[in-house]
Amino acid sequence: MSEIHMRINNRDITAENTDTILTAATKAGIQIPTLCYLKNVIKTGACRVCLVEVKGARALLSACTTPVSEGMEVWTNSERAIKGRKTTVELIMSNHNKNCLSCKRNQNCELQRLCEELGIRDNRFEGAHTKPVYEDASWGIVRDTSKCVLCERCIGTCANVQGLGILGLENRGFNTICGPVQNRSFNDVNCMQCGQCINACPVGALTEKENITDVIQALNDPDKVVICQTAPAVRAALGEEFGMPVGTRVTGRMVAALKRCGFDRVYDTNFGADLTIMEEGNELIERLTNGGILPMITSCSPGWVRYCEYQYPDLLPHLSTAKSPHMMFGAICKTYWAEKHNIDPKRIYVVSIMPCTAKKSEIHSPECHTGDYQDVDAVLTTREAGRLIKMYGMDDLEALVPEEYDQDFLGEYSGAGVIFGATGGVMEAALRTVKEQLDGKKLERVDFMECRGLAGVKEAQVEVGGKKLWIAIASSMSKAKPLLDDIRAGVSKYTFIEIMGCPGGCINGGGQPIISARKKASRLGYSYKDLRAKALYDEDAYKAIRVSKDNPQIQELYRNFLGQPGSEKAEQLLHTSYTPKHRYNF
Repeated sequence: MSEIHMRINNRDITAENTDTILTAATKAGIQIPTLCYLKNVIKTGACRVCLVEVKGARALLSACTTPVSEGMEVWTNSERAIKGRKTTVELIMSNHNKNCLSCKRNQNCELQRLCEELGIRDNRFEGAHTKPVYEDASWGIVRDTSKCVLCERCIGTCANVQGLGILGLENRGFNTICGPVQNRSFNDVNCMQCGQCINACPVGALTEKENITDVIQALNDPDKVVICQTAPAVRAALGEEFGMPVGTRVTGRMVAALKRCGFDRVYDTNFGADLTIMEEGNELIERLTNGGILPMITSCSPGWVRYCEYQYPDLLPHLSTAKSPHMMFGAICKTYWAEKHNIDPKRIYVVSIMPCTAKKSEIHSPECHTGDYQDVDAVLTTREAGRLIKMYGMDDLEALVPEEYDQDFLGEYSGAGVIFGATGGVMEAALRTVKEQLDGKKLERVDFMECRGLAGVKEAQVEVGGKKLWIAIASSMSKAKPLLDDIRAGVSKYTFIEIMGCPGGCINGGGQPIISARKKASRLGYSYKDLRAKALYDEDAYKAIRVSKDNPQIQELYRNFLGQPGSEKAEQLLHTSYTPKHRYNF
């Protein structure tokens, strides 16, 4: 790379010769509006919103695709550039349904923001609209093409981040729509239901399937005991739905709000995370000592599990059979907790508040049912939780006095459970317990820093029980794929692998508050994923108990109910199986 010198808006700018006008301007603190551009994912120039005027060019150029050159002169806010940009957005709006007031993305919509900034008030090009498609057959994702702006960000995310490529453009010209192959349902293709396409969408064309109404009905049913559990990553992001800074930890205020909504109990899924470590750790030790299938791969992420069932069914025996933490919690709630409180399990309605859309389909998997009922009855995303709380009259989360989680039987959790929400957290939590058990002594070092950070793939060699083992951590399927290919080829050096479906782990799940592309491209010292992860590691650091097996309520659960990790009862309630899936159901 070499430096070049150019001018933007009559300012002298130094850029790199590999920059586009957009990246050079962003580095210089000059904002150029975008719609289709998503950093490190897609830059097609298709939307034409980032139009700029370049000296000597006959037409306006898209800033996201035009490379810089020595001596280039650019104007981002000339009369011609602004007029061209405004006309482009007006043309996009001419094929948009404009039901902003009832849209989930109202006030957090990139198209709405562009209209505000460009002063667009009238429908100058109103005319015919492309025939829309509304599809909500899957448990997790709803598609409404009447709101789609054909930016292709969902296509780029599915292909380049997750390595799937199930989305594309159908038809041509005015009839073009975006969706799964042959305009099918997300149910009919090898979709992992991760929801990253939702987070990439700048408008409301892709959203999570909402279950708020189901939860409200349960809350108002006097015969139901409604129990809420919250995933670790939710506390690090829920505040953003109420205008609080990214990375604000709102644990106590979140609990207070949920109790005011009328839940009979509010618990932390971290208890389930500690339980997961007990079962998953025991399974790893069993495989190590008895010649089981290695490497063993974590099974906490339902998006990753779905991906494996579709794309690598031959590797399913490598997955831990442990259910995910919220499913374990639901199973224990409807057995152990129900028994302790003398309540019929069929009266118990478990609501999981999760950073994930894939968990909406996970709860309906027949492999995750205990007896004749579901372990978990409903899943709300972090975004849905924010809407529910506001619906119950609490629009200022910061004003609430923090409250504690309920503590009866299922309330205590360790710091190891908290860090499940960040990539590498499950591995670190597992190492804390497994190493302590195999070494036969207390850990000298609780923090495994080699597991931390947002790199797509991390690896390390750790000494456990006198042996050095290779571990690996991957988040997003494009990063995990090389590891899986090595296992398939029989050349993997690893003993234990953590895989999370979403980049960065649950802190960046498909159900988390949506960060606009503009904020993602900001020049802050830390990314939004860094800030959310820090909130979790901070909570872990101040917990008195930081190793899952030291959780006294976990010890009591095994002593009074389960017996020991891997027992017959534990296998029945806390473990699952997997089913190879066909990529296309048509």
